[in-house]
Amino acid sequence: MIIIDINNFWSPSGGGVRRYHLEKMDFYQNRTDAQLVFITPSTKYYTEVKGPGLIIEHVPAPKLMGNWDYRFIWRPDVLYRLLKKHQPDIIEVGSPYWLPTAVQMARAFASPKSKLVGFWHADFPVTYVRRAFLPKFQILSSGAESAAWLYARWEFRSYNSILVSSKLVQQRMEKRGLSPTQYLPLGVDADLFHPDKKDDSLVQKYKAGLPERLTMFFPHRLSEEKGLLTLLEAYPMLCKLLNHEPAIIFAGQGNYEDLLKSATQKHEHIHFLGFIEDKDEMARLTASFEMGLAMSGWETFGLSILEAMASGQVLVGADTGAALEHIEAAESGLAIAPGNAKVLAEAIAQAYKSPQFAQWSKNARLYAEKFDWEDCFVKQKQKYQSMLVTEN
Repeated sequence: MIIIDINNFWSPSGGGVRRYHLEKMDFYQNRTDAQLVFITPSTKYYTEVKGPGLIIEHVPAPKLMGNWDYRFIWRPDVLYRLLKKHQPDIIEVGSPYWLPTAVQMARAFASPKSKLVGFWHADFPVTYVRRAFLPKFQILSSGAESAAWLYARWEFRSYNSILVSSKLVQQRMEKRGLSPTQYLPLGVDADLFHPDKKDDSLVQKYKAGLPERLTMFFPHRLSEEKGLLTLLEAYPMLCKLLNHEPAIIFAGQGNYEDLLKSATQKHEHIHFLGFIEDKDEMARLTASFEMGLAMSGWETFGLSILEAMASGQVLVGADTGAALEHIEAAESGLAIAPGNAKVLAEAIAQAYKSPQFAQWSKNARLYAEKFDWEDCFVKQKQKYQSMLVTEN
């Protein structure tokens, strides 16, 4: 079985989508019963053969505006060449903007028997469309969201299935007529992200002489979608509620990087580490801080949430999407409505002062242990195979 995977949400400095693809490449690299061909947007054409089960095809694609590394594959003729070359059984498309149609056009002439699979990595009608109209243009938000769902149905109109990693999001997709869908929970490296990776010297550094100082970790894209502006607005209120200045450690990349750097100059205990590429370093950091923040209400799985939970962090997160699913299922923190600085400050203070704090940390770890990358990709491979068997 040959699988082609293509996704304009891929970025060398990305977060959860990047982690999904890296783990998937690791799963297939040395396999002999299946081969993964990952098409990645790049600066030029070249091919990397990583092993019997993994080929990476680089194709030139224009870079998108903004302080990140996203590029946009859009030309059907480029895709045609690669589909013709590899003759895949399965084509998985992970981004909804034009790419599903471009793939369909290329497939029609290059590999018409290939099965088409979507992956709903971003709940874009809600995340990027409805949210863009709120709160100033609330009257228009509903119509804009409906138009986005119509566009999504058109893009994935001929796809055999769309994989989705949140049951709440899956319900919303099906309600909006986007089907057929299949639920596929992702994984976490629970051996790497583990409470035992805590670095006491790191703890002492950020506690800065005050053992009761709360330490929080924000390893997300630096954007309001992830709640960054709300968190910075909440910080002075939180200082008053806790009677000390908590430490917030940011790691990531995004359009609000300059704003965050300004905040580090203003507040002694707000820190910015930049983008962390090394997994071991990320695991060390995550295990060394007490609380994780998952304030995006639009997560479709939340890999960083699972990494935080596997490391034993208590969570304060959004009361919608994957954040709510994980927090409720694990009983590992508090879920609140996103976008309100006062509510956020009060929730963080309430969670930290709660007598359940230590138990929430244990619950988070136990819950995260249920998710495994190997299991994820075995199940995904079975779903691929079932599509081929059904056709036969």
